[in-house]
Amino acid sequence: MHKKLADLKDILVSLENVLIAYSGGVDSTFLLKVATDVLGVQNVLAVTEVSPVYPVEETEQARIFAQELGVRHELFEVHELSNPEFVNNPKDRCYWCKQRLFADLLKIAAQNHLNYVVDGANFDDGDDFRPGMKAAQELGIRSPLKEARLTKAEIRHFSKEFGLPTWNKPSFACLASRFPYGMKITPENLQKVDRAERFLRQAGVTQVRVRHHDNIARIEVLAEDLPKLVNEQFRKQMVAYFKELGYAYVAVDLEGYRTGSLNEVLQEEEKK
Repeated sequence: MHKKLADLKDILVSLENVLIAYSGGVDSTFLLKVATDVLGVQNVLAVTEVSPVYPVEETEQARIFAQELGVRHELFEVHELSNPEFVNNPKDRCYWCKQRLFADLLKIAAQNHLNYVVDGANFDDGDDFRPGMKAAQELGIRSPLKEARLTKAEIRHFSKEFGLPTWNKPSFACLASRFPYGMKITPENLQKVDRAERFLRQAGVTQVRVRHHDNIARIEVLAEDLPKLVNEQFRKQMVAYFKELGYAYVAVDLEGYRTGSLNEVLQEEEKK
C-alpha cells in the first residue's frame, strides 16, 4: 500500500504544478494534501464548482478544508441547468457535464500557468458506469489516484493517518445522480432531494441517497441505519416531512446504499 503512495508522489512530481478539481470529498482532499506536500502550495490551485447540483454545505466544507490546508482556493460557478444535454438526463449525462466543466478548468489552469488539471477519481471508479471519465480522457485530465491504483479504502486509511478530517466522510455524488435516466432535472426537484437528504443527515443517518422516482422517494441507507428508519416515531416524522416536500410515497430500499444504483437498470437493459 505504501508503494502506491510513493507512486502517487512520483506522478505528482512529474506534473510539476496542477489545478485540482476539488469537491471537498475524501478523494480530492487526500489528493490536495499530498499534492501540496510534494509540490508546495505555490504550485497547486484548488478549484471548487458552485452549482445547484451540490448542496451549499458541501461547498462550504471544501472551502474550510482548503483553508486548513493553506492552499490557494477558488470557487467557480457552473450552470449545468442551462445545458440541454444535462437537463434531459440521458445515460451519458455525466459526460456532457464533465466535458464543459473540464474545458473551463483547463482555461483557468492556463490563466494561472499551470501544466495540468487533475481530478480525484480513484482506482475503484472503474467498476461503475462513469461517462465523465471519457470526457476526462478526451481533454487530457489526469487522475493521479487512479494512476497510482489507490482504492477508496486505501485513501481513507492514509487520510486517517495524515489526520485529514475527511477520512471517514460519507461518499457523496452530485444530486443529479438521484434521478433515473430520461427524467428531466429541474431546480425544484434538485431542491426537493437536497432537503430530503439533509433531513435524514440531521437525524444522524450518515450515508444516504434519496432516489427521485417522480412522486416516489426511494431511500438508500447503510444496513445499520435501517432500524432507525422504521422506528415508529421517526418513521412518522420522516413520512410527514417527505410528503410536505411533495412526495406521495416514501419507500426504503432494503438492498441499502450502494454507489450508482440507478445504473443497475441500465446494465440490465444493455444485457438484453
